[in-house]
Amino acid sequence: MKMRALVLAYLFSCTAAWAQQGKIDSTEMLTLRIDPQAAHGAAVSQIFSEVEFIPLETTKESLFGNINHFKIIEDKYIIFDYDTKSILIFEKDGKYKTKINANNMQPEKDDKNKTEFYSFFIEKENNTNYIVVFTGPRIFYFDLAGKLVKKIMEKDYPNRYSTRDLKFADPNTIVRPDFLKKKGKDSTYYELGIINKNKDSIGYFPYNTSRYDSDEFWGSGPRFYQSSPNEVFYLNYHSYDIFKVRPASVSLAYHIIFPAANSLPNDFTTNPVYVKKRGEYLRNNPKVFYAISNTLLVGDNLYFKLHSYGWDRSMKKALIYNFKTSELTSVQDLEPDALSYFLPVTDANGDFYDFINRGFQLYENGYFYTNYSSLAMFTFKEQSEGKTTKYPPSLEAYFKTQNKKSNPVLIKLKPKQN
Repeated sequence: MKMRALVLAYLFSCTAAWAQQGKIDSTEMLTLRIDPQAAHGAAVSQIFSEVEFIPLETTKESLFGNINHFKIIEDKYIIFDYDTKSILIFEKDGKYKTKINANNMQPEKDDKNKTEFYSFFIEKENNTNYIVVFTGPRIFYFDLAGKLVKKIMEKDYPNRYSTRDLKFADPNTIVRPDFLKKKGKDSTYYELGIINKNKDSIGYFPYNTSRYDSDEFWGSGPRFYQSSPNEVFYLNYHSYDIFKVRPASVSLAYHIIFPAANSLPNDFTTNPVYVKKRGEYLRNNPKVFYAISNTLLVGDNLYFKLHSYGWDRSMKKALIYNFKTSELTSVQDLEPDALSYFLPVTDANGDFYDFINRGFQLYENGYFYTNYSSLAMFTFKEQSEGKTTKYPPSLEAYFKTQNKKSNPVLIKLKPKQN
């Protein structure tokens, strides 16, 4: 996905009155030489210790297409579906609770603009969680029952600086993407800032916002991933480096070297010949990886996903690198077994695209979450016919009462640590 601009309303509000520029520590950097095509498969039970399929209840009101944004709040699944432009709320067992859509966000009488929104945030005020929706000039607050609590103008939003902040275990320290330092009339933008209530804020990776007008930037999804309370991984554009952000420092943790056929030219970010022609280069070299995503460390295992312009399904792009054994496992080649009721845990090894497009959508409290469509689920059931005689009660009921057009199914996975 080409990134020509940031969300301007957010970018120009991420300010700090005082800051300093930080240095990157590379003294403990590990170089990983990785050939994705050499990755092997494994049985599901070799990688995960728990597998749970959670069908999301299908009713006339709850029917939706895809999970585009996903959060778990107070044991409730909060889902944004772009197709229906709705936020759907399901209970922990998948039972449908309610829905928030444009009908819940009526414009003012004199406002002729159509209400539109593309995601949601979770905000906590006075120890109460709210679903917060931006619709242009207005911001709406809903409780977890889908009831409208209040609406304010965007200019009055009290947390406008923190919608994308990542928090550490230390409540005094946060990581802020697209951090802006202001000093008098001068401004400096940084890819990230470490903000501590008791110390000077520190900015890392300065950049000029005009770069989005003068060049092309290719990325895929978020560039920040948090797999522990005191560590955040950061990924820069057009780079195979993985940076580790801690409350007091940023370090270059891993430098990945891929085969030449999959690698960007060494001068891809510095040679002017590629300016405004990066997309053209990637189209002409569809096996070259332009981005890394889904980067999470669980025990000895580094999970990550690779992105290239080509859609060759034989390319292995979702990988697990084990630091103890140096083994490389391909997620798309995981073999279903009794732990998963002989059903795949992703749709990557079928003719479907949810996992290829999004990867693991959430890692929380020691569990990965992904999903695939009911079309995929019933297809996989047919393919596994005869391998298992008993499904858990929720899946038994799902297969008896639902069909290929029903809502997606969540898959909850507990990864092994070593």
